[in-house]
Amino acid sequence: MTHPPNAPAAPAARSTAQAPARPAGVPAQPSPAPGAAPPAGQSAWAVGRERLRVATTTEPGRLQILGAVLALLVVAFGAVTAVQVDDRTTAADDVVSRSQPLSADAAAIYRSLADADTTAAGGFLAGTLEPAESRARYDRDIATAARLLVKAAASTDGSGESAREIATLNEQLPRYTGLIERARAANRQGLPLGGAYLRYANQQMTSILLPAAERLYEAETVRLHEDDESARTWPFLALGLGLLTLAVLAWAQRRTYARTNRVFNHGLLAATAATLTVLLWLLAAHTVARSGLDNARAHGQESLQALNTARIGSLTARANELLTLVARGAVLTEDGKNDKYEAEYTSSTGTLTDALATARELADDDAGRVPVDEAASRTAEWKQRHKDARAKDEAGDFEGALGRIVGPKDSAQSTGQSFDQVDAALDRALAHEQTEFTRSAGHARDALTALPLGALALGILGAAGAVLGINRRLSEYR
Repeated sequence: MTHPPNAPAAPAARSTAQAPARPAGVPAQPSPAPGAAPPAGQSAWAVGRERLRVATTTEPGRLQILGAVLALLVVAFGAVTAVQVDDRTTAADDVVSRSQPLSADAAAIYRSLADADTTAAGGFLAGTLEPAESRARYDRDIATAARLLVKAAASTDGSGESAREIATLNEQLPRYTGLIERARAANRQGLPLGGAYLRYANQQMTSILLPAAERLYEAETVRLHEDDESARTWPFLALGLGLLTLAVLAWAQRRTYARTNRVFNHGLLAATAATLTVLLWLLAAHTVARSGLDNARAHGQESLQALNTARIGSLTARANELLTLVARGAVLTEDGKNDKYEAEYTSSTGTLTDALATARELADDDAGRVPVDEAASRTAEWKQRHKDARAKDEAGDFEGALGRIVGPKDSAQSTGQSFDQVDAALDRALAHEQTEFTRSAGHARDALTALPLGALALGILGAAGAVLGINRRLSEYR
């Protein structure tokens, strides 16, 4: 039996198409494994770092990284500017609405206490029946001091030097007023003990109350200086970040031009314009704010300090002038050679004269100079009248000296008239300089007010522009 010959077996891979021939000169490329997972045990941080490294090897990846960096820089610049300027705006507002008013209130507390002491001594010297005007002025001074102490206590921190001084004043003021009432009661009865009570009350005032009020004024003035320095400090971090952002934006646009020969990228231009606007706004606003604070310090704050010193000197001088007659030589200086109150009067008028000279130099307009000149003229007149009164007292004419010192206020020889004229002139000068300070410091605060919100808004717009500009380049690769 004959069998047909066996057919050759078909190749197993006949159905598989042959791979196209590789052109000559092209090396074989390994085929990547699709969906290959990262090696087992590799951390997410390592995977992310590897993907970033791979991304930096392609132009689309570099553009995405550049866009993220630009957006982050622009937003960070706007945010840092907003934060730093907001801090300075708050400090400038504190200067206007908290620190300086508290400093002024502390000076007013001192003035009210000193004037109350002076008025009490004047009323005592007027006779057994104190004039109603003198009593009303004393009560008004004490009420003013008490009200301002309550206000200061509510506005200061619960701890610190200011709180301690306020506590001292609140504790000692009722004791002082009690001594004054005892002096008045003894005086109405014609008892010499009234003079002793009055001198003891004055000692409490000059050794405890007024020093505490002066320390309170100094503490609030220090806080005013601190707020002023905080408001005027340059925001170096924001300025540096702004310059860095502009530099990176300029480099990015130069890079785009070098690769595409396109001069402008609208998105990057918008980001640059927003960043430059914020930077120039920051420089201009802070320069204006510093200028306003400089004016407030030179023509307001320093003038107010000099005028407050002058007023303290005038009040102290008047109190010592009156006590010279109350004590009638019973209280001497430590060396026992001179009348204590007369020596302190001379020292206080010296302080008054020097402070007025300083205030005159600091006054920058006629509205500030005229009342200071008037105060200086009345001070010279006061010294001469006091000298005449002392001559009468030393000659044994006590009634004549008393008439010169506590006589009618419209008398051409009364030192009380001179004191009231000095005090009124100082009050006008203080009101003018207070207005000058508030206006200048207010301008400084207003220059910064809108910048935080504006910086944030422009930062967001700039970041959006940077992202849009980079996306425009990325679209060319799709």
